[in-house]
Amino acid sequence: MSQATVEPTEQDVLHRLSFLDRFLPVWIIVAMAAGLGLGAVVPGLQGVLDAVKIGQVSLPIALGLLLMMYPVLAKVRYDRLDTVTRDRRTMVLSLVLNWVVGPALMFALAWLMLPDLPEYRTGLIIVGLARCIAMVIIWNDLACGDREAAAVLVALNSVFQVVMFGVLGWFYLDLLPGWLGLASETVSFSPWEIALSVVIFLGIPLAAGYLSRRVGERVRGRDWYEGTFLPRIGPIALYGLLFTIVVLFALQGETITSRPLDVARIALPLLVYFAVMWAGSYALGKAAGLSYSRTTTLAFTAAGNNFELAIAVAIGVFGVTSGQALAGVVGPLIEVPVLVALVYVSLWLRRRWTT
Repeated sequence: MSQATVEPTEQDVLHRLSFLDRFLPVWIIVAMAAGLGLGAVVPGLQGVLDAVKIGQVSLPIALGLLLMMYPVLAKVRYDRLDTVTRDRRTMVLSLVLNWVVGPALMFALAWLMLPDLPEYRTGLIIVGLARCIAMVIIWNDLACGDREAAAVLVALNSVFQVVMFGVLGWFYLDLLPGWLGLASETVSFSPWEIALSVVIFLGIPLAAGYLSRRVGERVRGRDWYEGTFLPRIGPIALYGLLFTIVVLFALQGETITSRPLDVARIALPLLVYFAVMWAGSYALGKAAGLSYSRTTTLAFTAAGNNFELAIAVAIGVFGVTSGQALAGVVGPLIEVPVLVALVYVSLWLRRRWTT
């Protein structure tokens, strides 16, 4: 890397984030407060929402979840999947970190730190199974990672999740606890419910995102699609997320206000998870001889999670008033500020990187 390269400053990082992304934790906290207030003034809200359902999920919530997922998946460059084999080290390391190490680490942390809270524990395990998608590209770009590699790994993870999420959900939520003698404390569920939720809330927006890119680029070109169309639909994901959070906290207000320490207990394993995954991935990339840009991409794609999918699956399988759904919502509240902080750490490491 040229020594003449201008190093981004902290101000550069903040200004390269959009206004909505920069204050995402603030919007989430405001949505939580709005939900608690709404639940207090509209006690019959759940009956209204349950008037029309798609499976076990009310129609308004289902639409919010689908809108939350679509813009994120419309950003993925699916045509780059065929380039993933060019750097086998990065590909193999990413797959192992995302689909072996990440879920196993979250499973261990959830059981160690939440042994007496099975619903929250299950929600955290679901977060660990929901691997990174398009939002991680933001953190990767800010930290001067390899954009091409990030696009490929995000596309790979997006497709891989449709196939593997249900399988890994069955393994970590049912099979493995039984092997370890922990089955008596697990929460009952059907693996098919998880698979169905993934098909609906990931499969449908994934197909829509893929078709949007194919049709948009063919008709108007990539510059228009990425420079005009994506910025227009991007905020829809945030609106869907905030709507879901408002509804969830409106329906869970009494539980949340009566047990405020539960949120802190959910946050602790998440903090440990993000720190360990990111630092471990950095160390592994360095040991494997990867460049700074590839190592940074490896670290952020391993540490980031698809919290939109985790929330959708938790609500689809366990319901909007479940502890699993609450644990999913705490995910982005912790992940966003932590990964922004890790961007600064990455840029500090970049100045000291030797290959």
